[in-house]
Amino acid sequence: MTYRTSLTALALALAGVVAHPAAASATAGPSSTSGVSSVQWKSCPAYSDEVIRSLGVAEEKVAAFRSLMKRLECGTVSVPLNHREPGGREIDIAVTRLAATDAAHRLGAVAVLPGGPGNSGYLDPVLRTALRNEEMAGLNERYDIIGFDPRGVGYSTKVACPLSPHGPQEPGTLTEEAARKIYDAQVAANQKCGRSDPAFLGQLTTENVAKDLDLVRSALGERSLNLLGFSWGTYLGMVYRSLFPGHTGRAFLDSVAPPWTRVDEHAKGSAEAAERNFGRMAAWLARRDGAYGLGATARQVREEVTKLVRAYDKSPKIYTDLQRPIDGSAVADLARRNSTEWTRAGKALAELRTAAGTTAPPAVKELLGAPMMGTPAPGAPEPLNMTMNLAVACNEDSSRAGFDTAWRDYQQLLKRHPATGRSWGLPVMCPGWPLPVQQATLKRGSGSLVLAGHLHEFMSVYDWTLQTRRAIGGTVYTVADDVHVSTTRVPKCAADVVRYFETGRIGRGCEGSPIPS
Repeated sequence: MTYRTSLTALALALAGVVAHPAAASATAGPSSTSGVSSVQWKSCPAYSDEVIRSLGVAEEKVAAFRSLMKRLECGTVSVPLNHREPGGREIDIAVTRLAATDAAHRLGAVAVLPGGPGNSGYLDPVLRTALRNEEMAGLNERYDIIGFDPRGVGYSTKVACPLSPHGPQEPGTLTEEAARKIYDAQVAANQKCGRSDPAFLGQLTTENVAKDLDLVRSALGERSLNLLGFSWGTYLGMVYRSLFPGHTGRAFLDSVAPPWTRVDEHAKGSAEAAERNFGRMAAWLARRDGAYGLGATARQVREEVTKLVRAYDKSPKIYTDLQRPIDGSAVADLARRNSTEWTRAGKALAELRTAAGTTAPPAVKELLGAPMMGTPAPGAPEPLNMTMNLAVACNEDSSRAGFDTAWRDYQQLLKRHPATGRSWGLPVMCPGWPLPVQQATLKRGSGSLVLAGHLHEFMSVYDWTLQTRRAIGGTVYTVADDVHVSTTRVPKCAADVVRYFETGRIGRGCEGSPIPS
């Protein structure tokens, strides 16, 4: 999941059921409305080359992207805003389909479940499957690939409220007085947002997205959906499978969310895993002390980075070419990077030991000068809707910590995680959220389910995969890396994913993203 479990980091989450008249049996599970909608097909959006590149498409793949867009079908499905009132207000869910290329041997449809909450999935049939690599492209031979924007996101019906998630924070050591101002600002922002459109925001839950998805299934004429979920999409997959077991085929869930939705526990678990993984990074840097000069042992590297965190908190630096001030939180941010960025993060940490001048050193600027996530290029589809992210997380969060609890947790976080803990900020997200808590009920199922957990990552902690298996069953597929949702990006792992959907069989795991040599 990419829950924003603090104010400065981790932008990193219960309607009733009405029986569907077409339900074949009790095992098919409930459906979310008494009406059967249809897809209103229309022309797909046209994107400039600039927009296509902004989506992460390499220059040599732009032509292939355009070719796939000619095959993509785009439309909307109308669903009830409140599934307990199927005759009431309706909203639109934006849907896409990339039809199987081998229609004679078609096996069904795979719905791609995006992360977030709040990420767009509209272009996932193109970006996450057909264009990702040769192995994932093979999934589209015998399966239709279904993408969608969840309610509250992208081309689907949505609302926006002004968000100020960072509060009035100055660079440097976070004092209790400053933390209280941040907390109070978050409470005020949450109350203002939650009260801006409670009728809509109160219906932004994972369970409602799952019910929308089942109406999409029905509108597409599919008896069942196979599920390919990423990050928060894994939780969506769990909820969909719990509500609609008879409509769920094979499910592969990558970077598995926990079977609970407490934001405070999510932050604690992620922080612990990030500090553990820094131990791997420290050992890697120590073996290359000649290049980085941060220490010849993992312990020396840890001590050096911890010193840098404290030094930059005591004396933050403002560079003319960086919007972000460099304080202890920035140093800790570098220390919690995954292995694909260890080379650049090591260079940035080394630069900060001796940095002088008014402009940022090159590696520091490269890693800490990137634009904020969720800012699309002009004309691009919305990549992340922060209102939906906040609403789903807070509608499902029962913690909503008071200030004293949050401040105590923050102090413990700094003490336990001296290298990376400062990057998380005050661990609060939902205090003051005015809408009631709504949590889904997960159920153990007998259908085919693969839970892909990454041994060393912090955004979806490996232990959460094991907790989820204990809660709902399934087979654990272990990816031996620290990279969030990397399984379909690594060709050998992606081949396992496609083989699973074709045969139902899966191995024990794969190596995942390699550590840089």
